[in-house]
Amino acid sequence: MTTNEKVLINKGAIDTPYRVLQTDVKQDSLFLRKKSIDLDVKNIASDKDLHFFINRLKLTLAVESGVGIAAPQVGLGRNLFLFMRIDKEGIPVQVAINPRIVNHSQEIILFEGDGCLSVPELSGTTKRYAWVDVEYYNETGELIKERLSGNSREGDFTGVIFQHEYDHLQGVLFIDRLAETE
Repeated sequence: MTTNEKVLINKGAIDTPYRVLQTDVKQDSLFLRKKSIDLDVKNIASDKDLHFFINRLKLTLAVESGVGIAAPQVGLGRNLFLFMRIDKEGIPVQVAINPRIVNHSQEIILFEGDGCLSVPELSGTTKRYAWVDVEYYNETGELIKERLSGNSREGDFTGVIFQHEYDHLQGVLFIDRLAETE
């Protein structure tokens, strides 16, 4: 990571949430539209700055009551996000470093009530894949390969969360995926 990125990461105590960038702030909006870059995965397990960032990002997610948050949403243009595992007992928060969607269904689903911590007071129905095959590193450096699905707020929507957060790394917001409704 760059010196500027390390300054951003460490500006504030471990118990201080990050400020979430907002689309109604021009500078924030411009940053949220940038494509992020990969992290060096050689030393994930021992990178103190990275783990400090992940812990503060987890706190930010909890304070904001979200189901996912991406590094660009707090000003770090790196390929990392957190997502809640609605599909697992206890609904743990999963870290995804350098995530990829390597395959997806042909079926498109409409996900109702999609919203974003960075897009104030707006939600809508978005077009998403019914399932995605994904690869990412977790915070210990383990490569995870799995299929995520789910398309309903009443049940599992882990696959939708992953797609939403992955979009952030591409500079795409949920408002770009809104379905045409009558």
